[in-house]
Order: sequence, then C-alpha cells, then structure tokens
Amino acid sequence: MKRFINKWTIWGALIVIAGLWALTVHDWHQLWKISSAPDNVPIVAMLFLVPFFTWMGIKQAVANDRLIDELEKDPKAAKSHHRKVEPWRPGWAREIHVWPYLVRVEFLATVIVTVILFVWSITLNAPLEEPANPNLTMNPSKAPWYFLGLQEMLVYFDPWIAGVVMPSIIMVGLMVFPYVDSNPLGNGYYTLRQRRFALWMFGAGFLQWIILIVIGTFIRGPGWIWFWPGQTWDHNAVVFDKNVDLHDMIALSTFGKALGLAPLLTSTVGKIIFGAIVVGGFYIVGALFFHWLMTVDFKKIRFRRPFKENLFPKNEFEQKLLARTSLLQYVTFQFFAISVLLALPVKLILRLALTIKYVWVTPWFNI
Repeated sequence: MKRFINKWTIWGALIVIAGLWALTVHDWHQLWKISSAPDNVPIVAMLFLVPFFTWMGIKQAVANDRLIDELEKDPKAAKSHHRKVEPWRPGWAREIHVWPYLVRVEFLATVIVTVILFVWSITLNAPLEEPANPNLTMNPSKAPWYFLGLQEMLVYFDPWIAGVVMPSIIMVGLMVFPYVDSNPLGNGYYTLRQRRFALWMFGAGFLQWIILIVIGTFIRGPGWIWFWPGQTWDHNAVVFDKNVDLHDMIALSTFGKALGLAPLLTSTVGKIIFGAIVVGGFYIVGALFFHWLMTVDFKKIRFRRPFKENLFPKNEFEQKLLARTSLLQYVTFQFFAISVLLALPVKLILRLALTIKYVWVTPWFNI
C-alpha cells in the first residue's frame, strides 16, 4: 500500500506540474514549431527516453541491492545462488552460450533500430538548407543539437574556455575516471549501494549537459535572448543585460565603498590577486564538499540536534574505498570534479541570477 501511494503521489505531482506549465504557455504554435523541427526531434525524444531508461536502471539496481543484502545475510545461499534477480527454476541451464542466445537478441535489436531509422528518414526531411550566405545569417543561428551545450557555454565563459578548455577537461576526465576509481565492486551489474558516489557524480554531469541542450533548444531565441518555453520569439526584442564582473560588483557595493576597496579592485594587479583568491577559495570549498559527499551516510543525517555526529555521519563502505585511493587518484578526481561538475552550474547561476560575467579577470584569460 505504501508503494502504491508513493507511486500515485509522484504521478499526481508530475501531472500538476505539467498542468501548471501548460497554463503558462502563450504561443503553442511557436512551441510546436520548435519541437517538430527535424533538428530538435532527437532532443524531444531524449526528454522521454532518458527518464524512462534511468528509471529502468534504478529499478534493476534496487533489485540487485536487495539480492546482495539477502546473500550477505545467508552465506550458504550465496555459494549456490545463481546471482540473478530473476528466480532460477530447476531444469534451466546456469550458463548459456553467446551464440545463439545473445547474438539473436542483438540481431533483433539491430533490425528494430534499422527499421526506426528508415521510417525516421522517410517521414522527416533532412535539415538541409541553402548554401551559407555571409550577408544573411539566421536568427537564431544554432549549432546541431549535440553541440548546443557548447554553444550555450559560450554565454558563461570566454570562447577559448568554452570551446577548448572545458570540452578538453570533460573528455580527458571521462578517460581518467576509470583509472582513479578504487572501487572493485559494481562492475557488470546495476547497483546503487556499491556505486553510490560514482553514479551520483555521473548523473549530475549528464543532467547538466542535458539542461544546456534543452536551454539552447527551447529557451534561446533570436539574438540568443532568454525566452521561456511557450513565449513568442520576438525578433525585435532588445534586452539590456547589465553584466558586471565580480570585482566591480564588490567595489561598487556599499561594503566596498565603506572599506575603500575600489582603487585596489580596479587595478590590474588587484583584479588578478582578487580573482586568484576567489577561485582558489572556490576549489578549497569544492574539495571539502566532494570529500563530504564521498564519506557521508545520508541515512544517518539528523538536523534536530546539529552536532558533528549528526551532520557528518561516516559511511563505513565509502571510507574503505577512500582508504584504497591513492593521493594522486584523489587529487585527480577532485580537480576534474570541481572544474566541471561544480564550476559549470555555479557559473551558470552567477550569470543568470546575479548577472556576474567573470569572477577572475586577467590580461591573459577571464573566468
């Protein structure tokens, strides 16, 4: 009964949210035009497929975690159990060959995907346009959907950082993470308990990239102006965004004027030192935050009595994994995690909510 109530509570909340959003839509034609564009069809499909397959993976992981708990409590059953969530029946083979069982399933999946691609290519026109004309640029001019995340990042970072540095850090980080991983468990099967931290980190990064693609597709209109989904794209709209650097914001604030910080923060040397302190402090705070995530046991957190043992309970399993991790592995992970998983959303919030353009301004680069 509890699962039934929880399931219908979630569905009810989703329906209410969808209804409230539908009431805010003023231009359904504009929204349909964006959603039905051949370039945007994969994004619309992704909005449904990603939650569905995420739910399937979490469901399988929860079932595997329950099985792991059962086998840990019964060592005798662990020696003879087939280690599968689905019940095993007498007469079934405990091991099967790749051919024909696995290859047959893969072949059917290939046929189904091929049919879908054929239908897709026949029903939807390819997004081909006339030759590029430098005297007539589209407005908005958008990259293909798989590059929209990079194009959206140009709003928050310098072009060379958004186009070269950040993508390089992301790609190198994805290649490095398997080598900094000291967890021998959770390979080849779905699990949440044995891969809690790794799954949350990957999910956070994946969600950030999807959010950037959705923003670039449905929210960025003519002039790359922010239009909420359902608003009419006005090509004559002019938005005055008073973007300011962090050192200027502090220098011009009441606090900065009272302390006389304007001469210091407006000089070149002052900007460099101030930005280095802010970015360095951000990395220190970020490292402490990720270290807390690595070791905390969320089930034991209590806020009624804000003592140290309640706010910072340790997870024994995660502590064992941290003890297996070398200093080089630890520092490497912290660098990539802070530079991408934490810096990107923080910079996005600073720009959209506080109109802060840069936090570190130098003659060579701006962050």
